[in-house]
Amino acid sequence: MRVALVHDYLNQMGGAERVVMAFHEIFPDAPIYTSIYDPRRVDPAFRQMDVRTSFMQKFPGVIKHHQPYLPFYPFAMESLDLRGYDLVLSSSSAFAKGVITRPGTVHICYCHTPMRWCWNYEEYVEREQLGKVARGILPFVITGLRIWDQVSAQRVDHFIANSPVVAERIQKHYRREAVVIPPPVEASRFPFSERNEIGDYFLILCRFVPYKRVDLAIEACNRLKLPLVVIGKGRDEERLRKMAGPTIRFLGGLSDEEVISYFQHCRAFLFPGYEDFGITPLEAQACGRPVIAYGAGGALASIVDGVTGVFFREQTVESLVEALATFDERQFDPSAIRNHALEFDKSRFNRRILQFIEAKMAATQGEQRVETQLK
Repeated sequence: MRVALVHDYLNQMGGAERVVMAFHEIFPDAPIYTSIYDPRRVDPAFRQMDVRTSFMQKFPGVIKHHQPYLPFYPFAMESLDLRGYDLVLSSSSAFAKGVITRPGTVHICYCHTPMRWCWNYEEYVEREQLGKVARGILPFVITGLRIWDQVSAQRVDHFIANSPVVAERIQKHYRREAVVIPPPVEASRFPFSERNEIGDYFLILCRFVPYKRVDLAIEACNRLKLPLVVIGKGRDEERLRKMAGPTIRFLGGLSDEEVISYFQHCRAFLFPGYEDFGITPLEAQACGRPVIAYGAGGALASIVDGVTGVFFREQTVESLVEALATFDERQFDPSAIRNHALEFDKSRFNRRILQFIEAKMAATQGEQRVETQLK
């Protein structure tokens, strides 16, 4: 079986890119098609893979500033030549699902979410603090993208959603059914011991972009004068540092070993953003540590309230302050938290993806045999 993998863009590293790595583990000979690629900004493992880019790779400054080229992505994806494949497996939160395949090809899309900036435009504009020029132009672009997004969704043969909330969005915006398979977490690689000495700090780890809501964690810990360790980088860093009080420590980007150590010894991991799923909370749980999360979106699928963590119900500083003030890490069983995380381990993800693909390919082959006999 000839397989091609497709991803929106490879110029940052996050959960979606880890899904692509897991797909490549299942199909190691499959090339990866994408709009743009910067090997310096993603896991070094991608350098050993066959990554093929679109015409956008030659655009000036596109690697560092890809947002201004928003209108070109649909054309870039449709220009990819996928004629030689039996299966196209796309990883998409935007454009990759829009590739054009030949009639005999099965296209399975692992959807992280329908386009946020299309379907939650007002929230996106407010969160990104866009200027007047962008606010004036974008509505015209977004209208066209919404139409393309709905049309291109019909090119997909089968959808997989990373969480129940994303499956609901796929149904609402695309009128398509989706099977839910949670994304892979390398839970088994995180060392676990019930004898770890727990520190006095809470932990947050993410890219510094507005929707991650790191500001909520900082403001809440400022008010309660609680120690907070912040790991990560991103364009929102300057603003976040300015609001941080004396109990907040920014550590920048750390090695995997250092991150794991902070996971193991934190009182709890904070997850204040609204995410479609969220892998880092499960990495913390793999180390046996509880999570304090905003109780909405993907967190509802990865955290068990009262067992592996607690939820705060409103995405406000006051709600998070209340959760932090009453939090007691001694009420949680590290072994139970760890066992919950292992349910999402990458080996289980790989097995479920492969079973889904095999079932769909077998059904397609059966339909093709019937059509041949009827002819």
